Amino acid sequence: MLTRSEFEMREQRELAPYAVKSRESRGREHPEEEHVFRSAFQRDRDRIIHATAFRRLEYKTQVFVNHEGDYYRTRLTHTMEAAQIARTISRALRLNEDLTEATALSHDLGHTPFGHSGEDAMEDLMADHGGFEHNRQSLRVVDILEKRYPGFRGLNLTYEVRESIAKHSSRPDPAWEAEFRLADKPLLEAQVVDIADSIAYDNHDIDDGLQAGLISSDDLAKTELWRRALGAVEAACVGQDRRVRDRQAIIYLINLEVGDLLETTDRTIQESKIDSQETVRSAPGWIVRFSDEMAEQRKELQAFLMRWVYRHYRVVRMASKARRFIVDLFNEYVRHPEALPQEFQGWVAEVGLHRGICDYIAGMTDRYAQDEHRKLFDPFERT
Repeated sequence: MLTRSEFEMREQRELAPYAVKSRESRGREHPEEEHVFRSAFQRDRDRIIHATAFRRLEYKTQVFVNHEGDYYRTRLTHTMEAAQIARTISRALRLNEDLTEATALSHDLGHTPFGHSGEDAMEDLMADHGGFEHNRQSLRVVDILEKRYPGFRGLNLTYEVRESIAKHSSRPDPAWEAEFRLADKPLLEAQVVDIADSIAYDNHDIDDGLQAGLISSDDLAKTELWRRALGAVEAACVGQDRRVRDRQAIIYLINLEVGDLLETTDRTIQESKIDSQETVRSAPGWIVRFSDEMAEQRKELQAFLMRWVYRHYRVVRMASKARRFIVDLFNEYVRHPEALPQEFQGWVAEVGLHRGICDYIAGMTDRYAQDEHRKLFDPFERT
């Protein structure tokens, strides 16, 4: 029978010297007795999976709104795919898989409904009220918005998971500087999650774009990476359905990117003499990275997706409608905060009108936001 102590001894024995060991965690804001069978990071992972915000990801948009079809990725399936890729990378580099997984599973908890268009709308609405950014909101979710425990607000996650969420943010809160030393580079586990996130959404957005008919394989063949992937799988897929060939190309592409990342990162670790968390934090640049050639080819692929998927008229139309949902809800609640549920009226009184409304809307699923919009603006809709 494996206990927490034995898991911790395995980490000390098997993980790389620059990996984070759960026994060496800086701990939690509110001290708790350690679990008998789970390490600190395993416990964090489980708390995130059971969180309300995590379950809501199932009905939050990735690119295609949930009601457009059951095939397309949601924030939840994106999170699971990113976590799977991150675990593979972390395992190969002998990093702490549990810390990596906990970070990956929590990285999108703060996303608004309707994907990036919803986030853009919320950024504009909160520009004069402290701002909004989904990674900052993710930390807010795990620190104060989740309510599951009698002794504290939030999930009381370890310092290392919270730090990784904070350093994943493109616009971190200045108040975090004293706690997280933002000038230091992120832990390698956090760097892995950031790049696994990118690998996941590039490739599943190709898959969803093909399924939706926004792009074709012939269109994608304008990019070097897709031509390489097709060339590698073509012979094995002769006589197969086109969709089988395309999906095999996506699988090949993920493996190609992960392989390049692992080889480049391992070489960088050796050349930079990375032998501890301190050398990771003080490194001049990120350690987890692609080769220059792969990075350039990925830029070409991402530019293609931006032009032909994210700016496709069908996606743009939905983004425009999504913005109206968010703006209408926000402005109506600002004018009439008494229209908020009783619980959030109390929260507004505690944290301020605009921040409290932001917390309420950011936590909504697409479906809930649409229902609330109908209740507020359709005179024939029951409230």
